Amino acid sequence: MSAPVQEVLLTMTNVSKSFPGVKALDKANLTVKSHSVHALMGENGAGKSTLLKCLFGIYAKDEGDILFLGKPVNFKTSKEALENGISMVHQELNLVRQRSVMDNLWLGRYPLKGIFVDHGKMYRDTKAIFDELEINVDPKEKVANLSVSQMQMIEIAKAFSYNAKIVIMDEPTSSLSEKEVDHLFKIIEKLKERGCGIIYISHKMDEIFKICDEITILRDGQWINTVATKDTSMDGVVSMMVGRELTQRFPERTNVPKETILTVENLTALNQPSIQDVSFDLRKGEVLGIAGLVGAKRTDIVETIFGVREKKSGTIKLNGKTVENHTALEAINNGFALVTEERRSTGIYANLSIEFNSLVSNMKSYLNRFGLLSSKKMRSDTQWVIDAMNVKTPSHGTSIGSLSGGNQQKVIIGRWLLTQPEILMLDEPTRGIDIGAKFEIYQLIMELAKKDKGIIIISSEMPELLGTTDRILVMSNGRVAGIVETAKTSQEEILQLAAKYL
Repeated sequence: MSAPVQEVLLTMTNVSKSFPGVKALDKANLTVKSHSVHALMGENGAGKSTLLKCLFGIYAKDEGDILFLGKPVNFKTSKEALENGISMVHQELNLVRQRSVMDNLWLGRYPLKGIFVDHGKMYRDTKAIFDELEINVDPKEKVANLSVSQMQMIEIAKAFSYNAKIVIMDEPTSSLSEKEVDHLFKIIEKLKERGCGIIYISHKMDEIFKICDEITILRDGQWINTVATKDTSMDGVVSMMVGRELTQRFPERTNVPKETILTVENLTALNQPSIQDVSFDLRKGEVLGIAGLVGAKRTDIVETIFGVREKKSGTIKLNGKTVENHTALEAINNGFALVTEERRSTGIYANLSIEFNSLVSNMKSYLNRFGLLSSKKMRSDTQWVIDAMNVKTPSHGTSIGSLSGGNQQKVIIGRWLLTQPEILMLDEPTRGIDIGAKFEIYQLIMELAKKDKGIIIISSEMPELLGTTDRILVMSNGRVAGIVETAKTSQEEILQLAAKYL
């Protein structure tokens, strides 16, 4: 079979966009051809999402040209972009959860029979698309009953149904299992055969080298380079993204674990299925990783310790004293801190300022003797978070929702450090964060370990656990499958343990 003829579908030249205090895009370029997958890469805050939002009519660009199918375009709304053949599968899923699958697919463009909606045609059309994409979901099912990965598939089917020429996928695999990722790649192949150009944003290098034909790299809002995937290497891409050679992905480990600070014995949560009979200890200056497959109940351990999940039995001792954390507030007062996995829903107040988000866990320490808040101390602590965590932001008053994911995560970690915890628990601390910001977060963790804090990290990324921890506790189906010394273990051993109680 001869290779299909590639034509240029989209050219974006010298596109710039500024927000108050930040130049998000500075003369960025992008060219997408038909029958190809084009990766858009860069650190958090490099301008990837902003560039595509300018194309999609969510933001108005300040300058630059966009040519689509040879004609200059300037979409004012995303509906206009969709109708012209550009569709986007967002990182945050935008489905109406209380309606059926087929309702969601044809929302805003229902097939009509006279003045009534033609439900029969809607069902048949949806079924035809699902059959072609091998999606096994009943079109009449309510969206709220679906898993995240099925919702993701419906978003993609929606893009497919618009007969889109350009499909934008923003981190489509962040919540998918390996089998589902393979299915997604099959769908991408189908779109490619149809002559689509796919713009693919992801931080996962191995995926990009598996399915993408070309890679465009942005750094600080500027276009750095566009290369064919076959002519480059992972290291080459990383150094273009970061602007420096990242010879090590993890900082050097210089912490020395000392005496035991936290002892957990026979911890069992009240509402099962959850954790059963979990025991471990944590030393001062130690980083303990928690590994396990999806559904191994790793998060439940830190939630139970932190008092947000009810405990049935077991003891938690801090510095030899038994502590009872019935609520998160008690846990904070006892010297515990928890950085949650879902930062958008449980970590930040998105439309409030960086100042509020930095200080919210530590409000009592800003009260002066009249019971009023001391704005001087609040300002200096916010500045400490911004400086110590290296947060890129125009001002204290900027709403945290407008920062990139990596910067949001740094503010959350800074917030907890202000409470001066003894034990810092981090659940997937680098999820959806680029390589440069990851390195900075690993450095922070290392610094804290050197200050004799006890640190627990939950992560699904094996290399991350192997590169940052001293010991790894492996969970399997709610039980501890084993605790291994990081220096003496391997991915194979951890995976064998993770499957122990399945």
